[in-house]
Amino acid sequence: METKKRSTVYDCSMIELDRHHHEKGNITVVENSRTIPFDVRRVYYLYDVPGGESRGGHAHRALRQLIVSAGGSFDVTLDDGFVKRTFTLNRPYQGLLVVPGIWRELNNFSSGSVCLVLASHEYDEADYIRSYDEFIRYKQQQ
Repeated sequence: METKKRSTVYDCSMIELDRHHHEKGNITVVENSRTIPFDVRRVYYLYDVPGGESRGGHAHRALRQLIVSAGGSFDVTLDDGFVKRTFTLNRPYQGLLVVPGIWRELNNFSSGSVCLVLASHEYDEADYIRSYDEFIRYKQQQ
């Protein structure tokens, strides 16, 4: 399940999701292996994040994710051990593709924001790297 390619923050990117306008409201669509380059195996969302709090603070060995602001805004800082990039997510029709081997921090949540995450694998604690020091060692071994 673990990837050995040395991933960088430049392997991660913002993508436009399919959206359809209608006078009764808009819809955004995500389809497995069509809209995003993986099949979705798990969906979760973060909400009611208290002001000033951060989420994330980990990396994954194999998991790929699409992170979307379903409402409000927040920042995602990606770190490959050498370079950091920060993305502001604030549109429900845009998503941030995050590849394995990237440390992520989510912060600056606006009031009422909802962070929707589509993941390539089911939850597996063994896939997580929760210590930044361990993450740096992992990146040096790639």
